[in-house]
Amino acid sequence: MGDGEPRVPTAIAVTSADLALPPQDERTLPAAVLQDVGRRPLEQVLTELQTLVDQCGHVIVVCSQAVPASVERRLHTVRALLETDRIALFRPPLPPLGIAVLARQLRQLASCDLGAGVLASAGRLLTHYIHAGALLGSVARLDRVPVDLKAHARSWVPGSQFGVVAHPEPQLVRIGPEAALSGPEFGTSLLVAKGQLPSDWVTGTLAPSWRVQGLRETALPAESADWWGTGRLTEFCAYLPDLSVLYQLVTSVRQRACHWCGIDVIGDRCVFCSATPPVYDGGGGGAAGSAPERALGHRRDPALGRRRERRALTG
Repeated sequence: MGDGEPRVPTAIAVTSADLALPPQDERTLPAAVLQDVGRRPLEQVLTELQTLVDQCGHVIVVCSQAVPASVERRLHTVRALLETDRIALFRPPLPPLGIAVLARQLRQLASCDLGAGVLASAGRLLTHYIHAGALLGSVARLDRVPVDLKAHARSWVPGSQFGVVAHPEPQLVRIGPEAALSGPEFGTSLLVAKGQLPSDWVTGTLAPSWRVQGLRETALPAESADWWGTGRLTEFCAYLPDLSVLYQLVTSVRQRACHWCGIDVIGDRCVFCSATPPVYDGGGGGAAGSAPERALGHRRDPALGRRRERRALTG
């Protein structure tokens, strides 16, 4: 992994301390915690982010779609006032624990020889390899995953529990002897965050069925109850833990320069300036294939892309 010229690592920021997970390995960089962004005076937040940009060159803010609207507005306001394209605001469709895991993966990769644009783009890529869900005591207020009327009705039955996967594909089952959730087809570790619901089914049934290679526990993020619509839950997330695998996945993808801001990126969109490649007549601009393939930049040679991906995951 690159031993090029010394550089200041890109800052990976999160919007609350409980999204800054403990280091996965000795190379994992600390997260910059933007605490109470929506409540602190604007001048304080401006100064904090300006300092991060001055120190690190670029800042990637990873935040949940469950953050209050005031937080999102404040981040966009600060970015506009600073008149900079060196701050990337990344809000992937992951539950809060998945957000924390993804931010830690980016913190791992920030220690490598990856440019800021490639690192920010890697967030979109790695999102496809995160399996995030929860064990819920009720789905009556769950609006992140399709819930049918039967499941809603069963939510009112005392003692009912539901296994839910929100990403990469929605799944919902009522917990019983035959209950099962489809999981990753590659080796992962499982992170479990216990809330107001026992985690026995997750650790004793789900983890073995997903053949996880390691299991750790952490505190439940404060945003999880709002995201899942109930505090009676245990959240879980399966992910790729090894830096070497993450690095190989990212570096196997073709890089290109963003036509707008000039930074090197992977995939179809620059996370810093939000520009997408221009489409020319007859140039094959239409994106083909699945969402992971498009994010991986495998449109021109999908077979090659899949071979590289398989090598990275099987080592």
